[in-house]
Amino acid sequence: MTELIPREIVKELDKYIIGQGEAKRSVAIAIRNRWRRQQLSAELRDEVAPKNIIMIGPTGVGKTEIARRLAHLTNAPFLKVEASKYTEVGYHGRDVESMVRDLAEISINMVKQEYTKAVEKKAQKAVEDRLLDLLLPHETNWAMEEEDPEIVERRKKARERMRKKLKAGDLEERTVEIATDERSAPMVEIFSNAGIDQMGMDVQGLQSMFEKIVPNRPQARKLTIAQARVALTAQEAEKLIEKEKMNREALERAENMGIIFIDEIDKVAVESGQQRGPDISRQGVQRDLLPIVEGSSVVTRYGIVRTDHILFIAAGAFHVAKPSDLIPELQGRFPIRVELKSLTQEDFIKILTEPKNALTKQYEALLKTEGLKVSFAKSAVSEIARICEEVNQRMQNIGARRLHTIMEKLLEDLSFDAPELKTKKVIVNKDMVRKRLADIVKDEDLSKYIL
Repeated sequence: MTELIPREIVKELDKYIIGQGEAKRSVAIAIRNRWRRQQLSAELRDEVAPKNIIMIGPTGVGKTEIARRLAHLTNAPFLKVEASKYTEVGYHGRDVESMVRDLAEISINMVKQEYTKAVEKKAQKAVEDRLLDLLLPHETNWAMEEEDPEIVERRKKARERMRKKLKAGDLEERTVEIATDERSAPMVEIFSNAGIDQMGMDVQGLQSMFEKIVPNRPQARKLTIAQARVALTAQEAEKLIEKEKMNREALERAENMGIIFIDEIDKVAVESGQQRGPDISRQGVQRDLLPIVEGSSVVTRYGIVRTDHILFIAAGAFHVAKPSDLIPELQGRFPIRVELKSLTQEDFIKILTEPKNALTKQYEALLKTEGLKVSFAKSAVSEIARICEEVNQRMQNIGARRLHTIMEKLLEDLSFDAPELKTKKVIVNKDMVRKRLADIVKDEDLSKYIL
């Protein structure tokens, strides 16, 4: 994170997300502030709270993508949740604390992959010896069983010859029998009016207890050398990893680097003057979110996670409700507000051509697998962008997501016929775009159905 100054963060985000400079600047500053906080004294460090962000804008303009790319860029645990999936405690549904437990799981998996990679070479050496033992079972204890030096030397040479074949990949299809651990846990039914998430640690505590008291039952499986290598590598890496250290590091990373993206926050906002019906539950969700965002301790199966320094990024279209309709306490925990703008024709042109994962590049690569070389003329890209903007203005504005439906409809026949086409080069031009999409754009009813 040291090298990621705000300007460089924005530059990296520009490779995947078009426009929305204000939002990119805000998240870049928030991430740099995390690094700055780590440079402070321990006493002051705990006092510096993250500046949570609320993004306001229509769907498909890049809110989620900014948060996701940011997490990938900083190698931070990232969780996307939808506020509308949560309900107030006491109602049937998901408890808001479950988002922190989910983040802890993600962090554990990230750190476990890193630890596994760190011990991979040691694990591979142990796996090689175990595979040789499986391939030469009668040779396993030859050193203890035999005293004759000639026999010992002969068997040693045989083992080395087998090792060379194993390294060369000549034995990948040979079958061996290995023992894999399977935990035989008793079937337990828990009767409760609360959902699993609401029961929280009661269920997780039972799971942890059963993992400790129920013995592993080895089960013999016949696998090829290639398959056995994967299974044995996982087993050997597990032995080499210090689980307690790994868990501590994972929880620390979740606490200090974790990002929780709360989408559809506007769905739990209550319009002014509306205080009845489902709005009561919506306010309940906000009240339950408040301590999580403010900073609280959540018990997970790996230990306690404090949420004081987790970065929360909320997002919503706010077509009906307004950010001011959120309860004041929750508003105060999202001090940074950025408005993302609707995408224009120029933006769509850039989205289709500039990012590393641009849609035109994706379709070109997909159809290339059929031996078909597809290219898009500038006039075609411009026409696709114009149609996309027009349809978004006439109907529901779904931002860049509209491009997916338009591109799929445009290339539908080509995708279907690609394996049988004799022509192996196709240029998508403006006339082709107009011909394929003209009827849909003109017929508003059909346009709503398809696009």
